Amino acid sequence: MANYYCLMAGLPDIELRAAAPVRTIMQLKEEMDEVVVPKDKQLLYYYFLRFDCENLVRLLQDPEARLDERGNFTREQQEDLMRSARELNFNVHRYPSFMSIFAREYAYNSGKEGWFAKDVLMLAYYQYACKVPNRMMAQWYQLNLDIQNILTALIARKQGWPLTNYVQGSGEVVETILNQANMADFGLSSELDYMRQLMRAVETTDPVDKERQIDALRWQWLEEQTFLEPFDINALFSYLARTEMLERWSRLDVEQGRQRFTEIIENLRGEARVPDEFVRK
Repeated sequence: MANYYCLMAGLPDIELRAAAPVRTIMQLKEEMDEVVVPKDKQLLYYYFLRFDCENLVRLLQDPEARLDERGNFTREQQEDLMRSARELNFNVHRYPSFMSIFAREYAYNSGKEGWFAKDVLMLAYYQYACKVPNRMMAQWYQLNLDIQNILTALIARKQGWPLTNYVQGSGEVVETILNQANMADFGLSSELDYMRQLMRAVETTDPVDKERQIDALRWQWLEEQTFLEPFDINALFSYLARTEMLERWSRLDVEQGRQRFTEIIENLRGEARVPDEFVRK
């Protein structure tokens, strides 16, 4: 495994309570591009692919939409993906197959009641990313899938809504939630050391504090996974993911946080859907 001592040693320490990251995701991406070996670049490709998925949804909804530059694909490549997927009745092999299938079927599905483009594609992305050939990274994507499903289930149950309408995908955590829906912790506390933290977070009345608690959980997990190997690709991945958290928080103020959580709840109440923030991406 490659060692990135020089790169990591030159990066400033970061903390979740910081006002903003010293470096942006794009700056990190440019720095990494110069030193990361090809095998590790392929691992990081999975990370940046999430932004490509979000961009694909934007372009399908609005061809003139502004794209997130953090993705792997250029606008021209995204347009090629969409055009090729529509014209050819098979997957476009130069792009992940789930993206090609989504683009090809978008026109047919977009008019259906209860079909939400971003939710569908993000779930497919996370299921794809869980297969990344790196144990720690695969666990990170699975962690996020599980956290979102647990949060969704806790909120839906509190509101008296059927969990099967909101919990998405498959796997041990999903099966346990559905099979033990009446247990306060869904029977997960003995399996997941962060379950009680999530339950406390859901009970927090301040939505900003709620999100802080959940990000703190993710942050701690990333730090623990890379404590013994602070200069390998996993450590670099951890730094990248934590920097993204700081970027997100630097764009939110308290009022935005309150409005965001209100919108999540209204979506749940009014549309019987998995909200963007809680969907299994």
